[in-house]
Amino acid sequence: MRTDSSPGNLPAREHLPAGSAGTPVLDVVIPVYNEEKDLQPCVVRLHEHLKRTFPYAFRITVADNASTDTTPQVAARLESEIPEVRSFRLEQKGRGRALRTVWSASDAPILAYMDVDLSTDLNALLPLVAPLISGHSDLAIGSRLARSSRVVRGAKREFISRTYNLILRGSLQARFSDAQCGFKAIRRDVAQVLLPLIEDTGWFFDTEMLVLAERAGLRIHEVPVDWVDDPNSTVHIVKTATDDLKGVWRVGRALATGSLPLDRLARPFGDDPRDRDLTDVPKGLARQLVGFCVVGALSTLFYLLLYSGFRSFSGSQIANALALLVSAVANTAANRRLTFGVRGRGSAVRHQAQGLVVFGIGLALTSGSLAALNAATSSPAHSTELAVLIAANLAATVLRFLLFRAWVFPDRRDETAASTVVASHNPSSPTYGTTTAAHQQHPHAHQLPHQQHPHTPLPQRPNATAPQAPYINYDHNQTNEFRAGEAADRTWGDATMQLQAVRPHDHDPRDTRDAR
Repeated sequence: MRTDSSPGNLPAREHLPAGSAGTPVLDVVIPVYNEEKDLQPCVVRLHEHLKRTFPYAFRITVADNASTDTTPQVAARLESEIPEVRSFRLEQKGRGRALRTVWSASDAPILAYMDVDLSTDLNALLPLVAPLISGHSDLAIGSRLARSSRVVRGAKREFISRTYNLILRGSLQARFSDAQCGFKAIRRDVAQVLLPLIEDTGWFFDTEMLVLAERAGLRIHEVPVDWVDDPNSTVHIVKTATDDLKGVWRVGRALATGSLPLDRLARPFGDDPRDRDLTDVPKGLARQLVGFCVVGALSTLFYLLLYSGFRSFSGSQIANALALLVSAVANTAANRRLTFGVRGRGSAVRHQAQGLVVFGIGLALTSGSLAALNAATSSPAHSTELAVLIAANLAATVLRFLLFRAWVFPDRRDETAASTVVASHNPSSPTYGTTTAAHQQHPHAHQLPHQQHPHTPLPQRPNATAPQAPYINYDHNQTNEFRAGEAADRTWGDATMQLQAVRPHDHDPRDTRDAR
C-alpha cells in the first residue's frame, strides 16, 4: 500500500466556493477504451442533459486510456465541436489510472465520473453532486442495490454484484451498499489527499477509494439510481472478479497492520455536535465505555478459557498468572485500536509496557482473591474459584479502564484538531486557488494552468452568447496526452487547494459576523 506523503489533513467541510465563471464547478470524467461507437452518443446526450438541468458551469472530460481504434479521433472531434468537452490521452490502460490522472489535474471543485454506456439514468446526476457542493458530504455514489432503485439486468450480473458487496461487508466491514456502480463523485480537496493512498489502477480503484474514505470517517452519500444493464459491455467478469478479490486481500491486510496513514484524512468539522462542550460528560466517554466493555467481555472469556487450560497441568496461582498475562497483552492491543482509536505501530511497545503495569495491578487483585479463598478453605471447588476470579476481574476492570483512559491512551485529539484547523483552514485567506509542483508531461501534452481565482459565489452556467474561458490553452485540433506511468506514480506532485468559509445564505462582504 502507498504510504507516501499527501498535502495534509483536510480543512473543515464548508459550502463550496468556486472561482470565476470560467472555472467549472463540475468535471464529469468518462473513462473509455475502444469506444468509437458509443462515445459520441454518450457525450452528446450528457452535454444536452447538463445544459438543460445543471445550474452551474460544467466540463465533460473524455479520458482515453490507450484505445487502439478511432476513439481518440472521435474525442478530438467532440472537443472541437463542443466548448465544454475536453479530452485526455493516456498511454496505458486502466480505469483507475485514468481517473487518478484527470482528477489530479482538474481544477473543478467537484469531480465525478460515469461509464460511457450511460447505464445510469442521468436524472440522478444533480442529486449525486448536490451534497458535495453544499458541503454535506465528501464523496457520493450511485447505488443499484438501494430499495428504491429500479434496475434491469441479468441474473448472473445481479448475483455477482450482490456477492461482491457481501464479501466487502464481511471482510472489510464496508457499510456502503454498491461499490461497483460506475457513477461516483468526490470533492477535489478530498481527492487530493485520498488519491495518493490508492494503489489500484484498474477496476478495484472505486472499492479501494470507498473503503479508505469510510475507514477514515469521511461522509459518503448514496443516491438510489435507475440502471439498465448494457448487454454489449466489454468487461471481463472473471478477470475483474479475480483482481477484485486480490485487492480485497491487499487492502484488508494493510488495514489490519495499520500501515495506511488514514489519520491524514481526519476532517475537523466546523459544526460537529461531538465538538460541543457538555457539562460533566468527557468527550468520547460513552463510545469508549461501549468499546471497552465489548473488549473486556471477550477478554474475560478468553482469560477463563486459558485459565481452565493451564489449570489442568499447574496450580491455581501459576495458571492465573499465565492466563492473565496472555489475555492482558491481547486486551491492551484490542483496546489500543478499537476503544481508543490508536493506529499504526508508533508507541506500541510503550503502550504494551504500560498495559503490563495495569496487568500487575489486576494480578495483585486476582491473586489476592485466590489467596483469601485458599485461606478460607483448603480445597475449593473449581466453580468457586471461577466465581471469585470473575468478581475480582470486575473490580480490576474498572481500575483498568480509568488507567487506560488517563495514563496509557490519554486523549490528545483536542490539541491536534486545534493545530490542524489553524494550519489547514484559514478563513482570513483572501483567495481561493490551486498550486502545483512542477511535473513531467508527455512531449505533446500542454500545460495545465492552475491560476488563483478570487472568492465568488458558485458561477452560473454561461449562456450561449457569452464565451466561456478555456480550461486549457491549446489548439483544439490536438489531444492532450499524459504518460500514465507518471500519473499513477504522481511524479508531477499533487495539487493543493485552500477553501475560504462561505455562508450559503449570506454573501454581504460588509457583514463581519463569524462565518462558521
